[in-house]
Formats: sequence, structure tokens, C-alpha cells
Amino acid sequence: MAEPAAKRAKTEGEAAPEEPEKPAEGQAKAEEPKEPEEPVEKEEDAKPDKSPKVKDSIVFHTQDTTMNLMQSTFGNVLMPLTDGGMQYLLAGARANTGVKVGRYAFEVKLVEVMNPADDPAARQRTPMPRCQLRVGFATEGSSLFIGDGEDSVCFDSEGSYIHNRIKTTPSQKFGTGTIVTVLLNLDPASPNANTISLFKDGERACQPQALPESLRGKMLFPAVTFKNVTVHYNFGPAPLAPLPFTCRMLQEATAKDAKVVPAPAKDAKHEVVFPVCLPDEGTFDWLDMFLEKNPQYIELSDRAMLTWAEKSGLTKPKGFSARSSNDKPEMGFGIAVLDDHSIRRVLQAIAPVQQRNYVVMEVKSNLMKDERKELISKWAGSSFKKTAVCMMGDPPASFKKRSQEVALTQKQLASDAEFKAKQEEERRKKMLDKRQRQLEKERQKALKQQAKVQAEVKKQMDIAKKKAEALAAGEEYKEEEEEKKEEPEEAEEEEKEEEEEDEPMDEEPPKVELTAEEKKLVFRRNPIPDLTSYSLNTSFVKFSVPDKDEGFDEIRYDWSKQDKCRDYLKQWVQEKKTTTRIEDLQPGDWFVSKWKDWQKTLQSWHAKQNTYKAAVAKRAADKAARQARRAAAAAAREARAKAAAAKKEMEAKAAAEKKAAEGGEGGDETKEAEEKPAEDVKMEDPEPEEKEESEDDKDEGKVDFDKLDVFGVEDVLDVGGGEPLFSTFGFEDWTMMSLRFELHLLAHAFKRDVKDPDRIGIHVEHLAFYYNKYFKKHLNHKLFGLESIEEMLQLVKETVYITKKSKVLESLLPDDMENFSIFVMLTEEARRERNRRVDMGDESAKLKFSSPSVPGAPQVVAAGGFTAGVRPAVPPAAPRPVITPQVRPVTAGGTTWPQTPPRPVAAGVLRPAAAGWRPPQPAWRG
Repeated sequence: MAEPAAKRAKTEGEAAPEEPEKPAEGQAKAEEPKEPEEPVEKEEDAKPDKSPKVKDSIVFHTQDTTMNLMQSTFGNVLMPLTDGGMQYLLAGARANTGVKVGRYAFEVKLVEVMNPADDPAARQRTPMPRCQLRVGFATEGSSLFIGDGEDSVCFDSEGSYIHNRIKTTPSQKFGTGTIVTVLLNLDPASPNANTISLFKDGERACQPQALPESLRGKMLFPAVTFKNVTVHYNFGPAPLAPLPFTCRMLQEATAKDAKVVPAPAKDAKHEVVFPVCLPDEGTFDWLDMFLEKNPQYIELSDRAMLTWAEKSGLTKPKGFSARSSNDKPEMGFGIAVLDDHSIRRVLQAIAPVQQRNYVVMEVKSNLMKDERKELISKWAGSSFKKTAVCMMGDPPASFKKRSQEVALTQKQLASDAEFKAKQEEERRKKMLDKRQRQLEKERQKALKQQAKVQAEVKKQMDIAKKKAEALAAGEEYKEEEEEKKEEPEEAEEEEKEEEEEDEPMDEEPPKVELTAEEKKLVFRRNPIPDLTSYSLNTSFVKFSVPDKDEGFDEIRYDWSKQDKCRDYLKQWVQEKKTTTRIEDLQPGDWFVSKWKDWQKTLQSWHAKQNTYKAAVAKRAADKAARQARRAAAAAAREARAKAAAAKKEMEAKAAAEKKAAEGGEGGDETKEAEEKPAEDVKMEDPEPEEKEESEDDKDEGKVDFDKLDVFGVEDVLDVGGGEPLFSTFGFEDWTMMSLRFELHLLAHAFKRDVKDPDRIGIHVEHLAFYYNKYFKKHLNHKLFGLESIEEMLQLVKETVYITKKSKVLESLLPDDMENFSIFVMLTEEARRERNRRVDMGDESAKLKFSSPSVPGAPQVVAAGGFTAGVRPAVPPAAPRPVITPQVRPVTAGGTTWPQTPPRPVAAGVLRPAAAGWRPPQPAWRG
């Protein structure tokens, strides 16, 4: 057993311990760390003090507790609510009496540890421990969650000492049935001045912990924060677990050392405030200023619930800053009872039964009459004063100043974050560069070392050789002076490397200032809107100023008078009607009828173009066929003539030879026959040539299309010779024509369907939205090779345009027209102008969107081109080559094959395959 410290100290000076005792002493010293060191108590018994004591009982006022905390009517018991997600939230309370000088204590006993129902799937997302207790002190008006900021300090049931979320572990855990005493020593004469200590069941659990600088000299109030436990508190005068020394409980604090926050009057009427403010016009900035001036009010909103959850240790996968709106942010905890807003249901049930002052921050609901009535009905049976506070119009100077201060703070924070990110990136690059340089130096050093070793080996070999030569010559080897020299270069290089150091990166972030434009803003631009676009667009037409007939006891107008507020709201709604979209708008019957008529007309035009191009191709093919037949006939006639002449000549020659063989008889006759002109050879009657079909070679009624007055055409289906005005339209022309009609139709249909004279048209920002809603297809300006909707509209500027003031879509054509011919005329005129500009070298006139065969290009229907079921016109096929007829030679017997060839067939004549038509095949004649 180890020798007592006092006895060991007494005998150390008399004699040194014997050798056999050393192992025992060493063993005792090794065992000492296993036993906890007993704290040396420096606290002394409290001296009697006859000064006046605090007369009021120390309690927890309702306004100084969280809404999920329930107090017993007697017994000093605190318990939390554990239903509807409340089991995941902390409960907190701060006493009504604080001390600034002296030494005082209070006690807390852990009565019960609860085990509320829990979602098994959410256990990994639940902060641990599930049951916890914190006891400590906090300043007046501080957060009820002690240890969360600089204005409080505490011990928890895990043995931690917490201040500003920083934990140390000076103590051990405590559990059910343990009485913990928190001692606050603010006596400047005490050796433990400005410290806080923890005792368990009357025994010191840790050494006194120094009080943070931010809490010294301030009035400190006892506070508790807990979750899923029931606690009993004791402020005195008698302690439940006496300490090793006498210490006054907080209830015995002298009046000069303490401050008591008075309780609200029993007959005081509490208030429920309903702020009525337009979204993104200082709504939550006003709320923050109001709560700073009136800390006794409790905010009831989804924003407040998220803040409560964050302080309770809960986490969100996307973070608490990721939200679509301030009014109704997504919970997104992955815990069912939190994500389904069960907490809101619990709070709405318990709020009317607790004597508090509330601010019901519902941005959208407070602006709509029906929803305001529903909110007020939840407080109908209570004694609360229901007050509507309307903030519309020009805010006061104090609000503008606060708004700019917050805007500057946010801008500075964003600049600091960006600056730190750049510093980290530069530091990373420098470390990487340094590492690469270091690796390169090590590689060079290794190469030098390798070269040095090789040189040394070579040197030793040379020396050995010289020694051998000297030995063979019988001479004594002498070492040369050069071999004794050493190279000091490496040392110098190492010194240079040591001198290279990274420059320190301790620069302060730059200070930012608001720009002149930002200073002119009345309401700061919040990165998170108060309402989502859908929520705002579907509700703002119902916004109204509150009236007393809705159930309010009082209506206050803080920024402007009632009439000005109404006028301001009316003007605001009018502007929103121009700049916002109608989410639930549906196309009307007029639009459906016009759209069907257009599709039928467009289909017939495509069919007409196909028919005309087929006829043109057929005429060209027939003409080529006729020319081929005439050429073949001429060649045949020429071949027959040559064959007949050759035959006649051979016959004449044969006859002459025959007469000469008969002995010269008839020589004179032969000579006369030779001198007599040859009789014409009788030839076969040639086939009658086909008559020239002059009426097919020329186009009846054909006009000069290029010189045609586009807008003077009476019938776009026939400008002359059966040719339609759109005969030369390609894919891009059909696309542009359909785009013209669709935008024209959309502009008129919107005005008919909204049935609201205040909505003068479609704002350019929402053109793609309404285009998709009406035509069920996307309008993407980038598929037209353009960077904006405005640039795309310039392509059809003769049909629609954007107004300069309101930026809405307007059509230049009337809504009711007899037919759609005007769109063909506009498209043809635009095509001609575009071609003229291109011919003059203007490359910007070319259309840059792709054909539908290219992946990612606008579809035929989506971009306004060909209607479903209609194919583009087929270009005329090139005629096939004409086969030249071959003439067979005359045989030895004089027999010839028939010289009339078959009629050549010219391809390119488009005839329906179903008719069974085949080229004519005349038989050989022979």
C-alpha cells in the first residue's frame, strides 16, 4: 500500500529509503494515476450576512422558457413535451433572479429519463445523447439553450463543460437520482473568484472552472436546458445535498447582490401580432427589429422552428441555409415527424393556453383575407389581443438604415468567404508547387549522389591502378594534391534551400462597401425569397389590407396610413400582374379552335407544295423523255439510211462484177449504167415522228416568280400556272412561318383567357412558360442559334414585338382573320430579303438553327415546322441516263436485223406505284 503523502514528506529528510523499498515505491507511483486525485478544497464556509435578502421567490417565468417546457404547479418539476417531433428538440428555462457579486448555488435533480417513441430509420440522424441535461448560468435576455453562445456557460450530464459550443471534459457523467449542485463564485476575496464548480450529491465533481471573460462583471441567472428528461430544481434556502462547506443558496441572495426580473401582471392581457407586409419588402427585417425591441414576444413561424432544430443539434443533408423560401422553408431532416410539420400542429395546440406574447409570421397567409380569418379563429376562445400590423409603402429612416447595415454585413461575409477560398486555393497551389520542387531537388540530389559515388569508384580504381604501376616500377606512390580536395558545393546549395521560405499569407480580407445602386435600394436583396415563385404567382391577386370585420381587436399602420397602404398594394399588384405568370392558366376554346384550323391549313399547304413539286418533276421528266425519244429516232433514221445506202452500193457492185464476167458484153451498157446517176434507193418508211407537244414544253400561265408582288397575290395557292406562293419554302421557312403564327396566336389567346384588363400581355421573361403551356412544347431560343428571347423575336418582328415600357408581347395582326394567307406572304417576303442580304455578302442574315435531322435541333412540331403526319416536299429526281440504241451489222448473206430500236425510257417521271404503271416495251420488228 502506498505511504501517505504527509508521512512520506516527513521521513524524506531523515534518511534515504533502503534499496529493497525502491521497487515498492516505484510500484506505488505507477499506481497513483489510476486513483483520481482528490480535489483540494479552497472554498470556505460562508460568513453570516444580515443584509436584506431577496423577498420574491425564484421561479421560471413562462416567457423565459421554451414552448415545449411544462412546469408543475408545486414541487418545482420541469418536464418536456415529447409528441409530434418534440422529442428531438431541446427545452430550456432561465430563472427570474440573477447575481453579480457573491457566492451562491442552486441544485437540480435528474428525476426521470424518458424513452419516447422514435423512428428507427431516423436514429442515425438523431443527435446523441437522446436524453441530456445542462445546468449553468446565463445573462439576462440570452438564449434559453445554454452553452450555445458566448452569453452562457454550463455543465452537462456527459461530464462536459460548455461555453460557446466548445466542450471540455473536467468531470464525469451523472444520471437518474443524482443531485447536482452548480456553485457560482463571484466573490473577489475568494481564491476561487470568478469560477463555476459542479458537485454531485454534495461531493466536488471537478476543479473550479474559470468563468469566461464575456461573462465576468455581468448579472448571471441560473438556467437549465434538457431533452427527454424530467428534472427537479431547488433554489433554497435549504440544500438537498449539503456541500463540504456552508454555502448560501440562491434564494438567500442579498438584495444588493441580486436582480429580480418582475413577473407579468396577473391581469395583463397578452397579445398576438399578425404582421402584414409584402413579400421581399423588409418582412423578416422588420420582424428581427421588432423582436430585438420586444424580446418577450415569441416568433411562430417555420423559420423559428428551423432555428430551434439547429440549436437542438439536428442536421440537414443540404444544410440549414438551403431553402426555397423564408415563409415556408423545407424541413428536409429525413425524420418523418419533423418533415411532415407535426411540430407546427403541436405548437398551434399549446400556444393559446400559454400566457405569452406571440408574433405569427405567415407572409402569404397574413396577406390573404380567408387565411387571416382561419389564423384568427385558432385564437378565438382565448383572452389574447389580436393585432394586425400593416407595413406597406415607404419605411422609416431607422428601417432603411438597418436594412443597409444588414446588406453590408452580408456583402462583407460573402467577400470574406470568397477571399478565404482564394487564399486556400493559393495555399494549396503553393504547397503543391513546393512539393514538386522538393521532389525535383531530391531527384537531382540523388543523381548527384549517384554521380559522386561513380566518380569516387573511378577515382579509387585510378588510384589503385597508379599504385600498381608504381609498385611494378619499384617506386613509391605519392597521393596528388587534387585528390585531397573536397567540394563544398553541396553545403552551399543546402544553405540556399534553407533560405527559401514561403511568404506568410496573413492578409486581412478586403473591406467592402455598398455601391451607389445598392444604397438607393429601400429593401435589401435577400438571396432567399420570402415566397416561392409558384406560391406568389398563384396568390398575389388575393392580397388585401386587413379589416376589423375579420376579427382583429386592433389594426396598426406603422409605415403609411390606411389609404396609402391600399393604394400602394393596388399598384404593387398591378405591377406583379405584368411581371408574374399565371401558374394555373388553361387555354380557352378560342385558342383550341384557331390552333386546329391552323394545323389543317398547314397540312393542306404542305400537300399542295408536294403536289406542285411532283408536277414540276413530272413535266421535267416527260420533257427529258421526249428529247431522248427524238434523239433515238433521229439516230435510228440515220442508221437505216446508212444501211440502205451500203446495201444499194453492194448490189450495184455485184451487178457490175457479174456483167464483167460475161465477157465484156454490154460494155457500153455497163458504161452507160455507170455514168447514169444511181436511182434513189427506196427506203423503209420511217416511223412517224411524235408531234411536238409544245403545250407541255411551255408552262401555261407561268409568271416571273422573282418579280412577283408578294402582298398583291390574291390566292397563295396559285400565283400562276398552279404554282403556290410557298413553292420554294424549305424547312427554315416553314419553321419561321409557324413561329409567326404561334406567337401571334399566343398573344391574343392570353388576353382572352386571363379575362383581366390589368394583365396587358405576356411578359418577355415568361414567354417560354406560356408557350409550353399552350402548345405543349418548349421554346428554346438557343436552338435558333440565338442568345436571348428578344433576339429570336427579331426574326419575326413584322408579326410580333415587345413593348418598351412594360416588356410584354404584342401582335401587329388582328386576332380575327378570314384566312392565314398573310403568314405565307410575310414569310416569303422575309425569305427574299434574307436571300438578298446574303447575296450582298451579309452573313448575319443567315438563319443559324439546325434541321430536325440533327440531334438536339428543334423538332418539326416543337419549333413550328411541319405538322404531324405531313412530310416535306420531295425534290425532283434526277433523270436517268438515256441508253443509246445499238445497230447490228449486216451479215454476210445480206440479212439485217431490224433496225428500229425500242423506245428508250427516261427515268424521273413520278407515277404512283399502286397504279401498276411500267414503261412501254415495244416488240422487235424483224
